[in-house]
Amino acid sequence: MTDADKPGRAPDDDTLDDDLDDETQADEPEVQAADAEAKQIEEERRRGFGATFIGYVTTANTVMVTVYSFLLSMVIGGVLVIVSDPEVRGTFGYFFSRPTDALSASWEAVSGVYTGLFSGAILNFDTLDRYFADDATLAQVLAPLSETLTYSSALILAGLAVGLAFRAGLFNIGAQGQVIMGVVGAGVVGFALGLPLWLHLPLAILAGGVAGFLFGAVPGALKAWTGAHEVITSIMLNYVALYALGWILTSEFVRDPDKTHAISKEVADTATLPRLSEFELFTGLRVNLGILVAIAVAVGVWWLLSKSTLGYRMRAVGLNANASKTAGMSVSSTYITTMGLAGGLAGLAGAVTVLGIHPYALTHHVAGEIGFDGITVALLGRAKPGGIVAAGLLFGAMRAGASTMQSVIPLDMVTLLQALIVIFIAAPALVKAMLHLKVPTGGLATSTAKGW
Repeated sequence: MTDADKPGRAPDDDTLDDDLDDETQADEPEVQAADAEAKQIEEERRRGFGATFIGYVTTANTVMVTVYSFLLSMVIGGVLVIVSDPEVRGTFGYFFSRPTDALSASWEAVSGVYTGLFSGAILNFDTLDRYFADDATLAQVLAPLSETLTYSSALILAGLAVGLAFRAGLFNIGAQGQVIMGVVGAGVVGFALGLPLWLHLPLAILAGGVAGFLFGAVPGALKAWTGAHEVITSIMLNYVALYALGWILTSEFVRDPDKTHAISKEVADTATLPRLSEFELFTGLRVNLGILVAIAVAVGVWWLLSKSTLGYRMRAVGLNANASKTAGMSVSSTYITTMGLAGGLAGLAGAVTVLGIHPYALTHHVAGEIGFDGITVALLGRAKPGGIVAAGLLFGAMRAGASTMQSVIPLDMVTLLQALIVIFIAAPALVKAMLHLKVPTGGLATSTAKGW
């Protein structure tokens, strides 16, 4: 024991100086970080709008990485369009003698594809000109947008199902199986019950959500009680749901006796989502109430994550499960609840599919690839409700545009564009390196599940 440590003896000046030096050295990194942040804030205040904007777009922040990922995918897609067109490739054989031929042919091919994609998804300007010339109806003008909204509703709900699990540190790769269960639940209630519209439709939608909830809670419970990884269990449950759908279609209660192929009885009119085409002015449009359901659910998910105690617990567990457990939170119940709610959202995606889009019945392929597309939507939307809605609308537009462009480009081209977007979104460091972007304060952010 030193003299300064002895009881009843005050420390001398040298000892006090040493203690202050130790404390200063211990706090030095925090002080330096605080000073750097304060200087950065002050510098941003002094800079004008132009300099601030340029600094923002040249930084690999979350928004700009998402935007650049989409633009890079479009550029690479354009290159693939040029390479895959034999006529355009031929013009490059004499590029150095007549370069304008290759450049103009490339521009026409790429602009034609993307213009056609826009025309089939948002607005066809030829139809708009015909409308002003009284040669087309308002429904024909709005038809591309109608198709986009029709496809987007299920994609938004499936994206929310994956994004909600992401926020709790879980990877809900089993959304496809949950969508199938939602299709089954909503479809069976849709044709089995004879109820008035005001009761039948909400009950059918609820049945789809409940079926997805129960199916989604299974991998959550397995992870909570046995430690089984949700990726393994949920992806295997996709096959369980797929083969269960095939078995259900063979039952006498479900199968349509008037059809020779595997299809269920048709959903009753009282259980189908009302379409905009029910108004005479919009005859022929397929957009239905499902898009409003999707947006309302997105608002509900935002409130759940931002304003509720359960949402706070989900986000805390997602950030650090061990610290949350130490703080007294039940990590196991959070896993079960989160996966159940995620499954319910996927079930709603299945419900709006079977109740709002042809053939209004159960088939082997009625769910399509909605659950897997939801992963892409959640990644592009950074697992945030607002971003997921925007991403769902984007991918809905791409799907609607692709369906009208099959005579010009293969449908797989849109799938390729989606895959490229996912690659860049999942690897922000790649986008940063390609475009020489600055690293934002706090480093590069990614939206991934824990445990990998």
